[in-house]
Amino acid sequence: MSWGKGIIIAFIFFAAFIATLVTVCIKQEMSLVSKDYYQEELDYQQQIQRIENTSKLSVLPSITITNDSLKLVFDNLGHIKGGVLKLTRASSARHDASFTLPEHTGREVVFPLSNLPRGRYTGSFQWVMDGKEYYFNQPVDL
Repeated sequence: MSWGKGIIIAFIFFAAFIATLVTVCIKQEMSLVSKDYYQEELDYQQQIQRIENTSKLSVLPSITITNDSLKLVFDNLGHIKGGVLKLTRASSARHDASFTLPEHTGREVVFPLSNLPRGRYTGSFQWVMDGKEYYFNQPVDL
């Protein structure tokens, strides 16, 4: 075999390798943190106000996992007029979950987690209390 044939064969293998890499990269799932990412970025001043309101609370809510359920505990927070608890998974947006909290005066709420795969999530809780909006988040391991 001559040098010319060897170079051509090496080039063909290199081209096939590059084509395989491009195909794998194109098929890779790319997801943003949120589908409304840009609109949420524009509304971020409201989020800053929610976080500031939460920092003034003496007791913060907590998110705990028990068996196949998620428990949201908010001792001494008063009358909550509603809220949303979101579990977001950084590795895949299709495993995100959202739970609506109705008007509530108790100390805790339990949500079932039977459909979610195990892994690390970020639990974000946004609620309205005493006419102000609040926001709290913490990492959650299922």
